[in-house]
Amino acid sequence: MAEATIEQDNKLTSKDFSSSQEVKWCPGCGDYSILKQVQTVFPNLGIPRENFVFISGIGCSSRFTYYMDTYGMHSIHGRAAAIASGVKAANPDLSVWIISGDGDALSIGGNHFIHLMRKNFNLNYLVFNNQIYSLTKGQYSPTSEKGKITKSTPYGSVEEPFNPSELALGAKASFVSRTLDRDPKHMQAILKRAHEFKGTSFVEVYQNCPVFNDEAFFAFSDKETKKEEALFLEHGKPLIFGQNDEKGIILEGLIPKIVNIKENNISLNDLWIHDEKDKTKANLISRFFDTLFEGEHFPRPFGVIYADERPVYDEEMTRQINDVNAKKGKTSLNKILSGDKTWQIA
Repeated sequence: MAEATIEQDNKLTSKDFSSSQEVKWCPGCGDYSILKQVQTVFPNLGIPRENFVFISGIGCSSRFTYYMDTYGMHSIHGRAAAIASGVKAANPDLSVWIISGDGDALSIGGNHFIHLMRKNFNLNYLVFNNQIYSLTKGQYSPTSEKGKITKSTPYGSVEEPFNPSELALGAKASFVSRTLDRDPKHMQAILKRAHEFKGTSFVEVYQNCPVFNDEAFFAFSDKETKKEEALFLEHGKPLIFGQNDEKGIILEGLIPKIVNIKENNISLNDLWIHDEKDKTKANLISRFFDTLFEGEHFPRPFGVIYADERPVYDEEMTRQINDVNAKKGKTSLNKILSGDKTWQIA
């Protein structure tokens, strides 16, 4: 009985992950929800609080590190991925979480983003995407839609935006997912999956900015439009959406098509069955974001788009170091610094 009481007393709660810092985001900001879901999920991950590390860059999202009562660093603009990689390489036992915004991650930090996906450290990368630069007061970002009118594009942006999931897949990401701030249960499930996955887990979170880009994603969570505009992916289950789940997606070759299940007397087995490990189909799903296939408007996918584990960088690096040490022994620091090549200058 005494042991059970001690165990119960030591159980972590969301309060254990809440720092003493006053949370300073605008009223209605989606970051509040993301913070709440993280603090709700973390006590149940079975990891000591001192083993969590949060690394953030610059932007509204990057204040997140101050509000988590864990180890962490509020780093510099666009460099969170590089610093987090160093943290994980130095201590692979840590649970490392990167917090970044769409501007911080995909503009000045874009190079670090793609190489982190490629290298595949065993860590988690959360990108809060509000399709705008909020901290600097409303300029267009790399994910702002073409034609977006902002303070820096008063006549509309002429640029093609990044599609984060498509970019991650192109950079050899091993885990790509999307969730949104207004669906707490879905976000909690995705955070758990990201934690369980061995490799770089990329989680794009649609996050509302009530000041500079309000309601950008409301169509995917409002009761009136959610069933038509959002497609929730589940591994091994067909792609179905619609007010009464009457619509499905099929593949004709590599062209996705929307069909009415009842009107066309289509079996669920004939629909596109989601396979998280199928990268070809994952690329097609990611393109539902911004592509009209055959003139059709597709719903926006949420959930795990792609997940296929492969060797992780930190373990491979440690293995290589141990193999070399076993064969050659440890080399002194002086020898490493002086090297083994010398030249004589006549």
